[in-house]
Amino acid sequence: MQEKLEQLKKREAQALLGGGAERIERQHQAGKKTARERIDLLLDPGSFVEMDRFVTHRCNDFGMEKAKILGDGVVTGYGKIEGRLVYVFAQDFTAFGGSLGEAYARKICKIMDLAIKTGAPVVGLNDSGGARIQEGVVSLAGYAEIFLRNVIGSGVIPQISLIMGPCAGGAVYSPAMTDFILMVEHTAHMFITGPDVIKTVTHEEVTKEDLGGAHTHASKSGVAHYAAKSEEECIQLTRDLLSFCPSNNQEMPPMVPTKDPIDRTSSLLNDLIPDNANKPYDMKKLIKEVLDDGHFLEIHPDYAKNILIGFGRIGGYSVGLVANQPAHLAGCLDIDASVKAARFVRFCDAFNIPLVTFVDVPGFLPGTEQEYGGIILHGAKLLYAFCEATVPKVTVITRKAYGGAYDVMSSKHIRGDVNFAYPLAEIAVMGPDGAVNIIFRKHIEQASDPVAEKAKLVADYRDKFASPYKAAELGYIDEVILPADTRKKVFQALEMLRNKVDFNPKKKHGNIPL
Repeated sequence: MQEKLEQLKKREAQALLGGGAERIERQHQAGKKTARERIDLLLDPGSFVEMDRFVTHRCNDFGMEKAKILGDGVVTGYGKIEGRLVYVFAQDFTAFGGSLGEAYARKICKIMDLAIKTGAPVVGLNDSGGARIQEGVVSLAGYAEIFLRNVIGSGVIPQISLIMGPCAGGAVYSPAMTDFILMVEHTAHMFITGPDVIKTVTHEEVTKEDLGGAHTHASKSGVAHYAAKSEEECIQLTRDLLSFCPSNNQEMPPMVPTKDPIDRTSSLLNDLIPDNANKPYDMKKLIKEVLDDGHFLEIHPDYAKNILIGFGRIGGYSVGLVANQPAHLAGCLDIDASVKAARFVRFCDAFNIPLVTFVDVPGFLPGTEQEYGGIILHGAKLLYAFCEATVPKVTVITRKAYGGAYDVMSSKHIRGDVNFAYPLAEIAVMGPDGAVNIIFRKHIEQASDPVAEKAKLVADYRDKFASPYKAAELGYIDEVILPADTRKKVFQALEMLRNKVDFNPKKKHGNIPL
């Protein structure tokens, strides 16, 4: 028996070394942690339980039968984050460059299957050279098996991808189908084809960083939700993200008690929004005043800055926030903003997270670039997402809500549950100035003092048609509120809606305008 125990200990020690001490040292020199070090940072201390530690590949071609590493290049298992069950896989670059083969893929699929069955999130730590060429089409089959589980688990359990090294070719599609992608600056890269292939095919010269680095994907392509400065920051962001989410779509998000008074008023909000509708202000200041302890976990902060999305808590309960940002492009909706917000709205709806929407939108961004890019189709994605959502939806119109953009931003007409407006809100087909130019063009031209006459007509139009009271008379606005009371009013509405039940017609699935 003692001999058997010693053999077990020896195998365990061998497995813990992955590709060996020399390769671990190289990993550290490259500024990267090992797979196991990353897992230790991610999970609660001592909670990790490894599975398939002794798995090896079955490839006997190209001399691979002589090169077997216990674990086969990926560490899989489960543990806890803030006491809640989480499944994890961490690709081990020290073993075969983290490349994926048949046995490797089966390890990942096993924990994904368990995660779906037990209703717990999956976190993937990606650091891989891609498909294991020596195993040929078997490697491609392995990727496809993972993709299938990404789709089956979508909307059932939260899925988060951390990109902490190379991620190329077919390997990028699994992260792309997960809910959130976090990348580490300088060490993480994602692309379908690398710089060398691009140079050969299109004669373009581009660096790995410019092509698929963290900043590129966080600010230009929108593929990544965060560009973290370090692996530690990336992992902490992941823990923060999960703290706002339920473990699965059958649960409610965790409640976190707060000492922040729910009836707290904020005089700052009474003066935050300029009377001049053309002057910008920072919507983040408003959001932070409303949330518990001013904590707003912004998602996608570097992409499509004209719209804000993220998580916070009100009275201890998780909420998803969507808000136009007047400080960027006047808060217009464009292609990127619509897609960014639509994906977030659908995530919140899938996981029972109420939506709070702050509206200050002059419309959709005009221009040939937007039209040729398909703003009609892409703008419809946000409209579709809000229409489809059945979670509690509370909307606050802070200033402008013009045209179709008013409809899109969780209006009463697309099942907004409670809709508030500030006294200076302007709700209309278009701004008073533009409306008057169309309606009274001839009258103004014929006036003895066109400038004065236009100013009078603009003021009349604003009072009669663009004020919140016209919408309130029609029941489109449930209450005109003081800005200082926003936190209290939103909480009251969410509390009232806590047991809300709403349904969409039975169907296989809708056909969102992709």
